[in-house]
Amino acid sequence: MTIDTQSLNVAEYHSFDSHLPLQPRLKVLLDHYFSSAHLNDRLQDLPHQFQHPQPRPWKPIHWQAIAPDQIVGIQLPVFLAILKGAIDTEAPIRDYTQTSRQYLEPLHPCMARFVGGVAATDGTLLELGLWEKEERQHTPALVKLYSQLTHETAIPQPHAVRQYQPSSDRISDLYRHGLHRVATEYGAACLYLWLMAHTTGPLQAVLEELVLDEINHMTKFWGFGVWAYPNSSLTQISWTVVQAMKGRVTYQPDRSSLFGTLHRMTTVLGWRTWSAANKLTFAFTCFYALRLLWRWSQELTPATLQDLFGQPSLCLKN
Repeated sequence: MTIDTQSLNVAEYHSFDSHLPLQPRLKVLLDHYFSSAHLNDRLQDLPHQFQHPQPRPWKPIHWQAIAPDQIVGIQLPVFLAILKGAIDTEAPIRDYTQTSRQYLEPLHPCMARFVGGVAATDGTLLELGLWEKEERQHTPALVKLYSQLTHETAIPQPHAVRQYQPSSDRISDLYRHGLHRVATEYGAACLYLWLMAHTTGPLQAVLEELVLDEINHMTKFWGFGVWAYPNSSLTQISWTVVQAMKGRVTYQPDRSSLFGTLHRMTTVLGWRTWSAANKLTFAFTCFYALRLLWRWSQELTPATLQDLFGQPSLCLKN
């Protein structure tokens, strides 16, 4: 089954109903955007994008109609703080893409080009990657949202991004980096979908475009990782995550740490100002999304992935 993501209609699938509790609205959104059919469609798109990269176009947005009364269930200052944190997090997209390109380039040039384009030997960027072309729309869109809601301009304050830090084991380096990349895309997808459930009208339409991009990229990275590391297990993933978290509570741009990234994100998104209900429903969003993703991941058989990407041993090697 193939889903035409260009024809999705916000009003048709999840129009806001003030009489419907938040959790059922979240479940409708999660079941739709994290469905196996949608995720499979996005993963099957990746080989085509290797050959003919084309950015996913956004639907027209009625920007001037965006207003604070389209926010439901979150206090306006909290919503704006989340937007500001998302702006600062999305802003250094060039650094994200080039770091990922460097980890991928020695092992899988096609995926490296997808995420970070093509660079000369001196590091000069010759071609933008599709991931960057799509993600670089996010910061301007979030800034425009902020301006429409406040009549003020948000100035992005990008944080320092971890640079490429190779070791003698390039395959393990990519494995650790890939887990971190999937985790951040998953977190962004959950955050924007959670915000969708708290909005309506043109404001919700903007957030839908962000959700579609984040799920698209997360799915491609996740599926590629399952193909590239067919012997990876839940135990290995858990151990890698534990090792990445060990002794690294705060964010440090020179050291890879999922826990450090989580600490930074809770700070920039103003987590302490969220209501208890906000925190609980966001936790529900993350856990339910992970459940759907894990169920889909179990459907990614070696035969299915090899039909898409070929034999991993031929493409991913020292």
